[in-house]
Amino acid sequence: MKTEKNEFKKGINLIAGIALVAGSMIGSGIFIVSADIARNLGSPFYLLLTWIITGLLTIIAALSYGELAAMMPKAGGQYVYLKEAFNPMVGFLYGWTLFLVIQTGTIAAVAVAFAKFTGVLIPVLNEKNILLYIFGFQVSAAQIFAIISIITLTFINYRGIKNGKILQVSFTIAKLCAIIGLIVLGLITASKLNFWTINFSDIWTVSATVLDKNTSMISIHQVSGLAVFSAIGIAMVGSIFSSDAWNNVTFIAGEMKTPKKNIPLSLFWGVLIVTVIYILANIVYLGLLPVKGNPEAIDIVGRGIQFASSDRVGVAAAFQIFGDSAAIIMAVLIMISTFGCNNGLILSGARVYYAMANDGLFIKQVAKMNKFFVPGVALILQCIWASILCISGRYGDLLDYVVFAVLLFYILTMIGLFVLRIKKPDLERPYKAFGYPILPALYIIVAFAICIDLLIYKPNYTWPGIIIVILGIPVYYLINRRREHINND
Repeated sequence: MKTEKNEFKKGINLIAGIALVAGSMIGSGIFIVSADIARNLGSPFYLLLTWIITGLLTIIAALSYGELAAMMPKAGGQYVYLKEAFNPMVGFLYGWTLFLVIQTGTIAAVAVAFAKFTGVLIPVLNEKNILLYIFGFQVSAAQIFAIISIITLTFINYRGIKNGKILQVSFTIAKLCAIIGLIVLGLITASKLNFWTINFSDIWTVSATVLDKNTSMISIHQVSGLAVFSAIGIAMVGSIFSSDAWNNVTFIAGEMKTPKKNIPLSLFWGVLIVTVIYILANIVYLGLLPVKGNPEAIDIVGRGIQFASSDRVGVAAAFQIFGDSAAIIMAVLIMISTFGCNNGLILSGARVYYAMANDGLFIKQVAKMNKFFVPGVALILQCIWASILCISGRYGDLLDYVVFAVLLFYILTMIGLFVLRIKKPDLERPYKAFGYPILPALYIIVAFAICIDLLIYKPNYTWPGIIIVILGIPVYYLINRRREHINND
């Protein structure tokens, strides 16, 4: 078998690496999830605090991953770190969950978001336009268009890393410029309103607002004491997912120029840029809309952040700036954002399955490179499964189910940083984790606390994720048994 060096082309520089981190992180979440956070907390201060805590945790993790990436600049990234720190089974369970749900489910969800907002401009692509029924599933025009977008991006990346890189850099720059422009215009508009004064008149009171979907009635529960920490943990589900995928740059380490230097820098600058943008975006939301609202209100201000139509806080905020043109402007922005986001996810995810196949832990053909020096079979397989998830319509539920698993693997990887310091103390470390051991330990403690919080208060979202991971254990042993049988023959 050819070596990784002969198979991969070093086509990713620092700018492209930062674009991959930032572009993969920013999808549609920042324009939506603040509504749910506002319902869980009911406080502008704690809404901002949730985003700040998420941002700080992500930066700590990125700085820590930088050591692992510089130490093991191989295709597969986090899969490789877990395998080396613990054992092949832990690495496999990560790759199994990544392929089954995390990466492909996110690709499906982002693709459908892209299609839904395209439907604002082209009504025939509306999600309510049902085209056919397949095995009891309704298939809408939005789902078909989502699949077409996945196939298109897969084709572009199938034809070489250069194509994927150009697309990623272009769309990331476009979306960052557009979002920064909206933030600036939002701040100017907010300065003429009085919502900052209204929202921050009572910053300490935390309340959970629950909407009964059958009666449209709301109930408000005051939260105090230690329960505030639990409420923040629950609220962070949305902000964590909106800040996820930053680790994807580690998957393409085999194609990064000077990876020992550029991957840590890409992680740091990419995550920092997105964190600042997310916090500023929420400050703008608070300046343009009241936090609290009523689901029965007929206007945007009356619904507030909590009950923005379809949770589209970004659209509601844009309406305060642009008026009736807001829906179209935000649709274009989110189309750019989600299309660029999915390019990064599609480009990077295939490298993990390639690395697994090289270790004999995935379908053998996935380890093959095409004539454009990219893992073509892995890209096609990822495309097929993500498309199936689009048709199933269950990708949203799957993403909710794996939030626990995502955090679990982040925690394990951070623990792996400590393990490798002990197991392989002499291994070259061109970059060492900032604030080690305090900051990585702090991340582990906080992330573990969030996991416990979710287990207690959102068991319906955590146990299915755990089950998905556990199901990978017998699969791993079956693969190992088959591999041993082939080797013995």
